[in-house]
Amino acid sequence: MEKASNLDSKMYVLDTNVLLHEPLAYLSFQEHDVVIPMTVLEELDHIKDRKHDVSRDARVAIRGLDEVLKDATPEQMLKGVALPSNKKAKASSAGTLIIVNDHLFADSISGLPGNENDHRIINCAVHLQKQHAHVKVVLVTKDINMRLKAKGAGLKYVEDYRTDQLIDDIALLSSGYQKITGDFWQHVGECETQQHGRDTFHKVAKSLIPGVFCNEYLFDDNGHFAARVKSYDDQHIMLKDIGVERLMHQSAWGVKPKNIYQGMALDALLDPNIELVILTGPAGCGKTLLALASALEMIIEKGIYDKVIVTRNTPEIAESIGFLPGTEEEKMAPWLAAITDTLEVLHKGDENPISSRNYIMEKANVQFKSVNFMRGRSIQNAVVILDESQNLTASQLKTIITRCGEGTKLICSGNLAQIDSNYLTPVTSGLTYIVERFKDFEGSATVNLNGVVRSRLASFAEENL
Repeated sequence: MEKASNLDSKMYVLDTNVLLHEPLAYLSFQEHDVVIPMTVLEELDHIKDRKHDVSRDARVAIRGLDEVLKDATPEQMLKGVALPSNKKAKASSAGTLIIVNDHLFADSISGLPGNENDHRIINCAVHLQKQHAHVKVVLVTKDINMRLKAKGAGLKYVEDYRTDQLIDDIALLSSGYQKITGDFWQHVGECETQQHGRDTFHKVAKSLIPGVFCNEYLFDDNGHFAARVKSYDDQHIMLKDIGVERLMHQSAWGVKPKNIYQGMALDALLDPNIELVILTGPAGCGKTLLALASALEMIIEKGIYDKVIVTRNTPEIAESIGFLPGTEEEKMAPWLAAITDTLEVLHKGDENPISSRNYIMEKANVQFKSVNFMRGRSIQNAVVILDESQNLTASQLKTIITRCGEGTKLICSGNLAQIDSNYLTPVTSGLTYIVERFKDFEGSATVNLNGVVRSRLASFAEENL
């Protein structure tokens, strides 16, 4: 490889987990050089034949690399093959893809023992840093511990892969609502009011509430005004007047909101025109209860949908559910115990809660499905509840959202403080990604259920532990 002399040029060394997170990640580095160590190719080769969902991503990455390198000679691969232009990138020139045989480098370069793949990749990056003194060599990995070890081994630049990260701090994540200080009507001034059937709409100046998005909720300190953003342009915002009293008097399958946040969530959940509802918040704030109660209300009482499909991401250790006995629903039952628990809570006043739960599951056609088996399906006229979605990547959530056909409502719920995935953080979680991506989609709404209502004990634990 020839040494570059441009101080602004960068050379990115990719770890295996970056390609598993996003198989075509090497197209996201604009005009810079991308290095794939031979160890990464070996790891992809070992992973591609496993019976895990991640094996598909490994195969996609391998096929993508082959597409770029298929006509290259060994010499060209070492020197760098021009990458195809990425439509998302705004670079004036394309970078190159370089395959490096890191097995040829001495282990003593980084000082780390060479029998671990992570150490070989770090060793490769340190070697390139010494070989290309005028180039910024950056190791890109999702593994936090690997980033720490790389810095300890003398690597100057180590980064997480953040191309799909839309915010820098979880505190910046949209809550789905804005609280107006004081009395809302004292801030408004002139306002045009329209009546459409039973609904009242107010047309106010956009300067009054900057940064709004579709279906964002507004309420004030006065405790009476509440509205939802119906539409907006450069000058005005059209608000649907809901009113706090009306929000708090909603009911779904006998469940009434305990605070304004649950009221806003119920409003979005019971509106068939909102096809995607994203519920975030701490454990015990009522996400699963509200989602399931709304689904039963819309299916059994209102007849809007035909069935409920409940799914969640199973932990890595249980991606294959085949070892459990029974049907797919029976195999998924241990991971979806929160749903059956919630059904029992909804019918605890019945003479026989277990019988009531089983009867309602049959009448509402409640189905338990594995996320890994959702690919390729087209789901029609159903309410899909995706529980624990904070553990999914953006690509996994895309797989599920694109399964939803005509007349289907998707409810994604999750707690960003309880991420179990090895490589996801609150800012890189797929749940965070869709909250930001769907903000301006008129068919979606987000509500952060602020406040624990499960019990006094749970509320104290959330605040103090």
